[in-house]
Amino acid sequence: MQNRAICCYKFGEPMKVLQIEPREIEPPKATEVLVRMLARPINPSDMIPVHGSYANRILLPFTLGYEGVGIVEDVGSAVSKTLIGKRVLPLRGEGTWQDFVNVPVELIVIVPDEIPDIIAAQLYINPITAWVTSVEKLRLRQGQILLINAGGSAIGHIYAQLSNILGFRLIAVTRNSQHTQNLLELGASAVIDTSRHSLYQTVIDLTNGLGANAAIDSIGGQAGEELAACVRSGGQFINIGLLSDSSINWQGLHANFHADIFHLRHWNDQVSNETWQQTFQQIIHLVENQHLTLMSVKASYDLADIHQALAVVSDQRKGKVLLTSY
Repeated sequence: MQNRAICCYKFGEPMKVLQIEPREIEPPKATEVLVRMLARPINPSDMIPVHGSYANRILLPFTLGYEGVGIVEDVGSAVSKTLIGKRVLPLRGEGTWQDFVNVPVELIVIVPDEIPDIIAAQLYINPITAWVTSVEKLRLRQGQILLINAGGSAIGHIYAQLSNILGFRLIAVTRNSQHTQNLLELGASAVIDTSRHSLYQTVIDLTNGLGANAAIDSIGGQAGEELAACVRSGGQFINIGLLSDSSINWQGLHANFHADIFHLRHWNDQVSNETWQQTFQQIIHLVENQHLTLMSVKASYDLADIHQALAVVSDQRKGKVLLTSY
């Protein structure tokens, strides 16, 4: 067996700087499991560190990949051998864009047989972020108004469904009308196409002049600042991403609401293993019962075909691109 890994040795455009390299398969330590990867999605969050946006904490070189699904191939001396052959999410260990990943046993999430690989591979970054920000951070209540940008993204579609599940009202912001109908069908109360309508004025009109109770920004930069301007006095604003590769000018935001940054890794560090597992079980339950659907897959590529996969990601067609190791 061989291990191949997608690595980044210098910051820049992913098509130019990412490379695949052979590696030795490291045996699991006493409390680890060795997972043979099956599939992992290409997410915008995977590309952000490649551009150097997190250079202060993600040091070169690094192996890419935050999520994916695989099968337990081997276990450490302190781990039950009954896990061998189980399909799991190998999270918070090594980068998942390689054929084999070692991960602490307490952090794996066992995947029910009913959930296919293409869905299981997407169960972490977007669903957990959307759930935690809605339920734990913002504590959105029935009828409250949440405003999000990047409405057409994978996480935007999840927020739309959570608005149905949890009872809050969602206003989703998009740059065109491509996703409008789908977002409304999933649960959004309104969709603002900023190519046709003023963001601020439309939000004010939709909220009877008050503004949104809360806003979640996935883009950063000017787009994040414009979203923050639509939050009512006493409301809440959370930045969860930098799709623009630009930071928000936090000093420039009005001071009459609570503003924060949410990093999934910080939440991971703060919660107990029990809470970590319970949160996943809530997401898995919603997916199993078809209350929550994740993105369809538009293409799958072998890990070695990373550059072809990236080219398809960039063309903006609907759906996820998976890197596979079948």
